[in-house]
Amino acid sequence: MAATAVLPRVHALSSSLQQVTDFNSTPTNAKMYVYIPTSKVASPPIIVAIHHCDGTGPSYFGETQGYAQNADKYGYIVIYPSSPSSGGCWDVSSTASLTHDGGGDSQTIVNMVKYAETHYGGDINRVYMTGSSSGAMMTNVLAGAYPDIFKAGTLYGGVPDGCFYVAGATPGTTPAWNGECSSGNLIKTAQQWGDQARSYYPGYSGSRPRMLIFHGTIDTTLYYANFGEELKQWSNVLGVSFNHNETNTPIPGYTKIVYGDGTELVGISCYNVGHTPPVRVDDDLAWFGIPGSSTTTPITTSTTAPTTTTSSIVSGQATLWGQCGGIGWAGAMTCVSGSCCTYSNPYYSQC
Repeated sequence: MAATAVLPRVHALSSSLQQVTDFNSTPTNAKMYVYIPTSKVASPPIIVAIHHCDGTGPSYFGETQGYAQNADKYGYIVIYPSSPSSGGCWDVSSTASLTHDGGGDSQTIVNMVKYAETHYGGDINRVYMTGSSSGAMMTNVLAGAYPDIFKAGTLYGGVPDGCFYVAGATPGTTPAWNGECSSGNLIKTAQQWGDQARSYYPGYSGSRPRMLIFHGTIDTTLYYANFGEELKQWSNVLGVSFNHNETNTPIPGYTKIVYGDGTELVGISCYNVGHTPPVRVDDDLAWFGIPGSSTTTPITTSTTAPTTTTSSIVSGQATLWGQCGGIGWAGAMTCVSGSCCTYSNPYYSQC
């Protein structure tokens, strides 16, 4: 198992990021990088950390040092895939990548997991994923197409699984962009979203990954409406219903949206945050059950008073398909003639 160091040790890490040069990059040419601590435990958990557009595996390693620092402490390994596209985005648009064993970047990432299980002794029952932006979208794609591989996922600023589908998109080329989805205008029912996610692995009836979803309320790249659509999708897939909100959790200005008993689906609405929310490694590890068993650790509630920017209500009317309400919303709350403001979830209503 050939590997080449690509970044020096930083912040007193026990090891360095390695490119796995003998990984057979198929079905796409995504590259595999790993961080293996000197304190690796027997049958270590595997975390796949997936970068955003304009990123690489090594750059995301640098941005999210907490994963490596905690790997030194808890003995898990981290895979940092690197997109084969020129712009660094992941293929979340083609039928191949969206479908179980259909090809595309998603299957290449799964092959990295299988490599780690074979060559590093990774625990097949403790495989987790996380990502930002395009990496968050890929996290949702993997949750839909490969629920048999991943036990839990966390994501920062994504869109629902299949939302970015583009007819005719092909793996191995520059990933297609779906403007209707990115702008938050692709709206479906929870059942429709759930059916879509399930369709990517026909006949599968096993367990599904537990999902922790972060999204900024002022995201203008992958608009905030996508947060509500993601919660619709995974609440349907996981069979859980909205339970309650916890304000100023896990930090002031954030709101924790709990579904069911809070162990399968949680949303974190990040007030006054754009694209994307900062990665919260400790919360991710707690969601994954690291350290400890597979039982999740609750995200700690902050009792500090929130510090948020005050906004005045915008005058005028919201356009058709535009946002018109929700907790933290400071825009127009009436719709243009011919449409009405319709509730979607506690954080989003739409004309």
